[in-house]
Amino acid sequence: MVRTILALAAILAISACGTTATLVPSISAKPPSVPPTVVPPAALTIFGAASLNGALDQLKATYEADHAGTTLTISTDSSAALRTQIEQGAPADVLLSADVTNPQKLVTAGLTDGQAVDFAGNLLTIVVPTTNPARIATPADLARSEIKIIAAGADVPITTYATQAIGLLAKLPGYPAGFSAKYAANVVSREDNVKAVIAKVELGEGDAGIVYVTDARASTKVTVIDIPPQANPPATYAGVVVKSSENAAAAHQFLDWMTGAEAQLILTQLGFSAPQT
Repeated sequence: MVRTILALAAILAISACGTTATLVPSISAKPPSVPPTVVPPAALTIFGAASLNGALDQLKATYEADHAGTTLTISTDSSAALRTQIEQGAPADVLLSADVTNPQKLVTAGLTDGQAVDFAGNLLTIVVPTTNPARIATPADLARSEIKIIAAGADVPITTYATQAIGLLAKLPGYPAGFSAKYAANVVSREDNVKAVIAKVELGEGDAGIVYVTDARASTKVTVIDIPPQANPPATYAGVVVKSSENAAAAHQFLDWMTGAEAQLILTQLGFSAPQT
């Protein structure tokens, strides 16, 4: 009898252990890994602000080297002109604008794939020909009656920023009454983009112009007159993927890359800053 009872107890113990084991999940089990999305190579057309002209040459070379099979075709002009071309159906994959206004207009019109992405910043400066024949020493001299100022068209982003800067300068001590109006009266030409502004100043066809710091830095034919920090509105550059792009995934990959460390290093070396949002 004792042997029978002990045998039954052993069987029950073994049975209980087996039941418990089946209830404990395996800690070594792992969910299946999700493979990363592979974006196939593509031929992309990039519309870029004129002030990005030199930068885009370097960005293109680096991006194509890092993304085998992908090619970038670069077209530069004023951001407003490029936005108008896209509205009229021009084939572009990405717009890189010198402001946030033009990309947002495309977003509002339903012509983009996603929202605008800020990717760079810039500041303004005054440029004069290297010989500085008008003897401009400070921004206040832009109001002198004999000064000839080269500016850009009303829709060009540099004009918006320059107008803001002139308004801020007018409020500083030491600036003449009616400074903004006197500056406007001295504008002798309106160019298609900021590159055309600096080109005319380089040729001596005007006494001064307001351009981006990066444009002045890239020229060896101008002298710089600094704009005080308190009157220097930061420019923010933004990009969008165009809705009609046939390579939307590749276009988004490029725009994402523009905000990454590699592209930002190139932009910083050329005088651009991080976007101030």
